[in-house]
Amino acid sequence: MAVDESVVAEPFLVPRKDADDDAAAIMESQSQLLLPQDTGASFSRSCLNLSNVISGLGMLSVPYALAQGAWLSLALFALVGGVCYYTGELIARCLRAGGDAIRGYPDIGQLAFGRAGRRAIGLVMYVELYLVATSFLILEGGSLDKLFPGAGVDLFGCRVEGKQLFTIATAVVVLPTTWLRDLSVLAYVSAVGLVASAALMASLVWAGVDEHGFHANGGNVLNLAGLPTALSLYFVCFSGHGIFPTVYSSMKKKRDFTKVLLVSSVLCSLNYALTAVLGYMIYGDDVQALVTLNLPSGKTYTRVAILTTLITPLAKYAIVIQPITTRIEENLSLAGHGGGLARAAISTAVLASTVLVACTVPFFGYLMSFIGSSLNVTVAVLFPCLSYLKIFKPRGGVRRAEVAAVVGILVIGVCVAVVGTYTSLHQIVGTF
Repeated sequence: MAVDESVVAEPFLVPRKDADDDAAAIMESQSQLLLPQDTGASFSRSCLNLSNVISGLGMLSVPYALAQGAWLSLALFALVGGVCYYTGELIARCLRAGGDAIRGYPDIGQLAFGRAGRRAIGLVMYVELYLVATSFLILEGGSLDKLFPGAGVDLFGCRVEGKQLFTIATAVVVLPTTWLRDLSVLAYVSAVGLVASAALMASLVWAGVDEHGFHANGGNVLNLAGLPTALSLYFVCFSGHGIFPTVYSSMKKKRDFTKVLLVSSVLCSLNYALTAVLGYMIYGDDVQALVTLNLPSGKTYTRVAILTTLITPLAKYAIVIQPITTRIEENLSLAGHGGGLARAAISTAVLASTVLVACTVPFFGYLMSFIGSSLNVTVAVLFPCLSYLKIFKPRGGVRRAEVAAVVGILVIGVCVAVVGTYTSLHQIVGTF
């Protein structure tokens, strides 16, 4: 079915009265790629869209998360999946309460907490987008180093090689895309994410059969020290809540959103769990933060897995940093002044800063753990629960038992956020 490109491109082209909407608009554009814009998305198409939203970089790190927490941490994985499904339903209830006035995640914040709520969730999204963009560069650098080991060049009198070389090379490739105003063409590549997930799982099966075999009795039963990292990474696996409002509003039958959320969550959970188990059974405690780095060099299935996982970050980088550059333009009062030159300068500066961070902190697992604990928990757990209570409790629409359940989830979320953030930051600092 043909896609109305003007709808996809609109968030990048139309000035908004509130720049805090930009982060949500860019993220939301990913879910609009497969949506029929005339009559609304069907049930099956909505399931596909939401699955594409949920399935992301967590696929590469979930075997490492299982290795950190050991086998019993799978129970926590199921708990995280259940909690994120429930908070997704809370978002749907908030959307129904706001009616047609709610178009994006910041709108829920304004409905619940006014302008302060909108700005708070906007700030969280900006930080999350910046760190996700940085993780793209780390992913590209590490994966390309796996494909082309030992590569190095002399750059301005200095020897640059390995991950740093490919991180810089990736930045050079994506730099022209960050100067564009219409990024709708790049957005279409995000649909490759589902193909990449299937390719990765097939590669792990192939690697197990061809190389290491599967060792169900390997590894520990429980690793208490690694649980904070495991929990944080599990939250990364279910971090699509910021885009749920767009999927909801695009549906032909919005009352079916709960069923769509359930189907998508179950499918993605099974996919994540199978990938985690396969990776851990094959490589045990030696599994790396990017499971693709464990795949043997020179093998066809290794090349296929890495190449498929590289395509989406290359295309998504410009999309992810777009709201950041737009916000900087507006804060510096450069929007509409200097045209493309000002945008190019700001985009280049933002890209250079993410390259510096990626080369300085090239620890994908620790960075993803930090994102999961500090940002994803906020977006997927804390904010939906607080907004739901703020909107519905004064109306008497929340039973005491449900209030207790929501408060319990809030307490768990706060604990995970605090402990996970501390642990991930401690790990990052400890590597210097």
